[in-house]
Amino acid sequence: TTIDRRSFLGKTGLGVAGFAASTAILAACSTSEVDEATGDDTTSDADDSGDDSGSSEESETVTPIQSDGPEIEWNMATSWPTSLVTLFGAAETFAQQVSELTGGRFIINPAAAGEIVGGLDVLPAVRDGGAEVGHTASYYYVGLSPVQQFGTAVPFGLNQRQQNAWLYQGGGLEILNEFYAEEHGIIAFPAGGTGCQMGGWFSKEINTVDDLQGLKMRIPGLAGQVLQNLGGEQVTVAGGEILTSIQTGAIDAAEFVGPTDDLTLGLNELGDNLFYYHPGWWEPGTALEVQIPLDRWNDLPATYQAAVRNAAAFANMNTMATYDVLNQRDLQEIKTFAEIREFSPELMAAFKAETESVLDSIAADDERFAAILGPWREFRDGIVEWHGLAERSY
Repeated sequence: TTIDRRSFLGKTGLGVAGFAASTAILAACSTSEVDEATGDDTTSDADDSGDDSGSSEESETVTPIQSDGPEIEWNMATSWPTSLVTLFGAAETFAQQVSELTGGRFIINPAAAGEIVGGLDVLPAVRDGGAEVGHTASYYYVGLSPVQQFGTAVPFGLNQRQQNAWLYQGGGLEILNEFYAEEHGIIAFPAGGTGCQMGGWFSKEINTVDDLQGLKMRIPGLAGQVLQNLGGEQVTVAGGEILTSIQTGAIDAAEFVGPTDDLTLGLNELGDNLFYYHPGWWEPGTALEVQIPLDRWNDLPATYQAAVRNAAAFANMNTMATYDVLNQRDLQEIKTFAEIREFSPELMAAFKAETESVLDSIAADDERFAAILGPWREFRDGIVEWHGLAERSY
């Protein structure tokens, strides 16, 4: 079957009007994952069942986009264990909003990593028909194409606000979805932001490039190539497998997101003398994605497509807010047993120079990557200048 890969592109961007509609429709929705993590919500089972009759009055005021459409049920593969109320919670939030916006007629059931496919196999499963929808990070799949990096975060790139600007209004989402359609036959929407991440857990001080020699670190995407070029070794494992890698000695250092997720996954078990470094220069503003096969997307009623777009946008915003509430709390615990350190200027300069070298090298060999990298750099430089005025002086 021939898919019109161009016709849907004009519909993929959320735009100002779409985001305004999303805000109006979803303003009253609950943020249950924060409550779950803080112990304030005892009705979290409603998310799993798809029935939120026990949720707050505010949640009950959501106006469905369509309440008489077809009944559809999809199973969602994710890259996250259920213990991550942030990331698995983002998938649950997305699914809950789709249900509410369609009057309970479009149900999506998020499954933990490993239930449908492994945490690093979500995109191939969605592409090949092994999953009806997925929630993952696109840079897990740079082995398929380095273009995947742009969908999540580029090292020394855009912070969360800037990444959203590029995706929603700077043409980024249209560019990526054109690539996704041609390369994988899927369409994707941002559905969870983490903000700038931490730089990882180490059992020794890391001050110079010499300290990186032979260091085996769990680090994703193109940042791993940067580390390897500077003498380290990239180890790629899903979040739920990091603790096992620590226990078996497969890694000497590890990163995931920040205080809340790192404690949940047990990264603090790396050793007795711990150093928690910042910033996570490879993920200054990380975007997660909902990924859907194009044939399934094209078969959805237009109102259900609108529900998906708006639910994803809400999950994107809500996940960032969740992190900002929880990370500040859990940082206080980490301060009681680990030393918080900033990467030295020497290391940051080396990371930055090698990052630009890696990006240039990839662009020289990959036309599609180069076609995105040039405009992306222009956007990055322009928005950094703008944010360097009022934002910085404030």
